[in-house]
Amino acid sequence: MNEIKTLEPKRVFHYFNEICQVPRPSKHEERIVAWLMETGKALGLETKRDEIGNVLISKPATPGKENVTPVIFQSHVDMVCEKNADTEFDFDTDAIQPYVDGDWLKAKGTTLGADDGIGMAIALAILEDKTLEHGPIECLFTVDEETGLTGAFALQPSFMKGKMLLNLDSEDEGEFFIGCAGGKDTVATLDCEYEDKVPGNSTAYIIRIKGLLGGHSGDDINKGRANAVKLLSRILWNCYQTFDIRLADINAGNLRNAIPREGFAHIVVPNEYIADFEKYISEMRNVYKKEFFVTDPGVELEIEKTKMPQRIFLELLQLDLMNALFVCPNGVQAMSQDIPNFVETSTNLASVKVDGEKIIITTSQRSSVESRKENIADKVATTFYMIAADVEQGDGYPGWTPNPNSQVLKVLVDAYKNIFDKEPEVKAIHAGLECGLFSEKYPDLDMVSYGPTLRGVHSPDEKLLIPTVKMCWDLTVEFLKILD
Repeated sequence: MNEIKTLEPKRVFHYFNEICQVPRPSKHEERIVAWLMETGKALGLETKRDEIGNVLISKPATPGKENVTPVIFQSHVDMVCEKNADTEFDFDTDAIQPYVDGDWLKAKGTTLGADDGIGMAIALAILEDKTLEHGPIECLFTVDEETGLTGAFALQPSFMKGKMLLNLDSEDEGEFFIGCAGGKDTVATLDCEYEDKVPGNSTAYIIRIKGLLGGHSGDDINKGRANAVKLLSRILWNCYQTFDIRLADINAGNLRNAIPREGFAHIVVPNEYIADFEKYISEMRNVYKKEFFVTDPGVELEIEKTKMPQRIFLELLQLDLMNALFVCPNGVQAMSQDIPNFVETSTNLASVKVDGEKIIITTSQRSSVESRKENIADKVATTFYMIAADVEQGDGYPGWTPNPNSQVLKVLVDAYKNIFDKEPEVKAIHAGLECGLFSEKYPDLDMVSYGPTLRGVHSPDEKLLIPTVKMCWDLTVEFLKILD
């Protein structure tokens, strides 16, 4: 028996289970969009999509509630596709495999996709439930949130009619978010230049970093977690200085909005240094375990001998690459001056990969202060300009300025106190939310973001705290009931 079908609220988890069956990587959301269109029409509700793929399903008010403020529930349809190195899984074709572990819902070896599949499921359950008391409802499902906010960027001002928007993409039950950071990507590209003559009297090794927690490059950037690209570049830089190693290949990290968890490099070590090299790796393994014994207790640094590569990077290219990765800014850059314990500005060195004849380095910057977002993006870009890389920066996306006098916030807080007899926390979030873009398209839209508790998002450790889903559902029902 599928355990997920026994979970409460049943219809929310029914829809989440259905969503898990439909592949939905960012930029490949055609199947989930088609499924949403079919589902909305099967419910007998007005269902439409725009040119980019955003779906809007509308539900009329229950009798007597026609004049209540129209509400939009919003979630995004795509998911971050991360898997463990030893997991065989194709995100383009395979269904996510959720399973229950105590109070948590997890997936077998991959991201769970509760970011933001559980938001979608709550919205669909609202649309289906005929017992709810509510005013006019629209449920907006946006595409490509994770890799560019494409759906939110393309949203037309005439697509929705609601006056209040509840974003179902937050990850801490009992916390309501009324502001978020803006973001920007900086990508550097280098031409691969090789030497065909590999040094003789040498031995080839694979260096691996693994076992890191990783996580969301916004929500988790302040937790001091190790970055696989930085750990690997530290090893390579020191090994070049001390043991004259040569580099043949490198691959670390994956998605721009995930803290890198794994990485490897293929290197060549002169035989005269082998004993000292292996001793150094053993020492650094202990160093990393001591440095990250709290944040990344599973960190592993390992080497194994392998076959000699057919070619190695040109030495000047290798030196430039090692220097740039070693000094590239990463992590928290500034804390907020007016919100206690809130990250203002950060950057994530997300990945370095050899792709054909190119080396591609991907980074992501965030800040709740626009000028500082641009400043850290320029600083990262300069790191790679100095090695003559081609650098491209996206247009980025705006932050969402908090409105503590928000009416939708007031009603949601009242609903929370009615249900749980306690005050929720109201805060801003360092991660990006689509609300910043919605506020540009719909300047009068009153917004708040909330959701059940998630941990380890953007990594295979992603998990959903099951009891908080019912709490979130009950809160949503109460909100609709008391809204006038």
